[in-house]
Amino acid sequence: MTIALISATGKLGGAVLSAILENELIDPKDLVVCTSSDLSDSRFDRLRSQSIPLRQANFDDPSSLVEAYKGCDKLFLVSTPRIEMDYNDAPLWQGREKHHRAAIDAALEAGVQHIYYTSLGFGNPSKASVMRAHIRTEKYLHDLERESRVRITIIREGLYNESWPLYFGYYFGLMNETRREVVVAGDGPISWTSIPDMAFGTAKVLAAPSQEWSGKSFHLSQKKTRTLHDIADIVSKVRGEGIRLKIVSRKDYEDFYAERGTERASVEWWSSTYDALEDGECCISDPTLEDLLEDAGRSPKPLEETIAEMLK
Repeated sequence: MTIALISATGKLGGAVLSAILENELIDPKDLVVCTSSDLSDSRFDRLRSQSIPLRQANFDDPSSLVEAYKGCDKLFLVSTPRIEMDYNDAPLWQGREKHHRAAIDAALEAGVQHIYYTSLGFGNPSKASVMRAHIRTEKYLHDLERESRVRITIIREGLYNESWPLYFGYYFGLMNETRREVVVAGDGPISWTSIPDMAFGTAKVLAAPSQEWSGKSFHLSQKKTRTLHDIADIVSKVRGEGIRLKIVSRKDYEDFYAERGTERASVEWWSSTYDALEDGECCISDPTLEDLLEDAGRSPKPLEETIAEMLK
């Protein structure tokens, strides 16, 4: 069974490909890496050395997707990072799901039999705008499955350990940050999960016989939770100074960051995330990832370790 992997240069897609190769889960001859990047880029030297085919695939060019998937039985579809497509309450098929549908339709045309889609670890339905394109894509895949046109697996990837600065008031300056108070629009328990842990679990799913995960929707997330208040305490400890979390209304949050240079459409799109956190959407009880890690003699990487590494 040959599997096409799209977005293999991104954070999650690249980590999944690395997990497959490092753990020898799928024979390199059964992999096809699809990318919109320059195929001659030195980033792909490792893949070329293992004779892994590289094919050009661009979400904006459906014909390139069909060509890229030809001869493949499975497709691993990582959601597009073009979040600006979702801004301003994008109508159906104009948000990121437009790219996802292009990839899915191309897979059907190319004869792909099983599509694995990386959704996100929020609820369905969800209050978070970041989840809207995922929910639309999931529905489209389920419709195709009901019509017996393709097998599907929905992998709701947990919230990355490595993404905590985004949720923690755009705290991207890390050690250059001077804020003693971080403004957010809500808080709640979050089952943070490291990218390497998620990637390993995803790679195990992709490597298993198709029937093992066909028709399933599940979370790949550790179950232990940490709130943004907890993150404030962790950051305070690492930095040796008190960092306070301040919760304000969504409107005040949007105004606060827009006035400081963040694109307003982006802030307005993101602010709904805090409503989802308040509702507990990101408190995950699914044991799937922890079971996969335990079977391999591994345990989830704690958020505290990731924060300490990123700040130091």
